[in-house]
Amino acid sequence: IVGDDEADIKNNLISVNSPIARGLIGKSLDDIVQIQTPAGVVEYEIIEVEYL
Repeated sequence: IVGDDEADIKNNLISVNSPIARGLIGKSLDDIVQIQTPAGVVEYEIIEVEYL
């Protein structure tokens, strides 16, 4: 999750303002998160947190 200017989907860098990023912010390692997307509810498991 990066700032708007650094977002690059080809390098798996998503904007902090994207719906997926907003749903993941504040979550911890091993959390399972359900996020509403245009295609329906998608479930994500946080398997790594890395601070750069």
